[in-house]
Amino acid sequence: MSDSAEGKKLPSAAQRAWLRRGLDQPGGKLPLFDTEGKQIDPRTIRACIEQGWAAPWFDNPLKRDWLVCKLTPLGRAAAGAAPPED
Repeated sequence: MSDSAEGKKLPSAAQRAWLRRGLDQPGGKLPLFDTEGKQIDPRTIRACIEQGWAAPWFDNPLKRDWLVCKLTPLGRAAAGAAPPED
């Protein structure tokens, strides 16, 4: 990840691509799999959670190791979108 002039972290290309996929999903739900059906790298998901760009949404009782997440307002900004209006 790189730093901006303000000292804030910027998402990597992989992180930004993942975050962008949640922009037009209900509630900002982020995908578990990429467009080719491969599971999103858990390191990508955890890094986005640590930066505050994604937040765990709920636990999946059938697949406890899956991180089901949604975009945060910071995540929307990091993905390059304007925050949703209230």
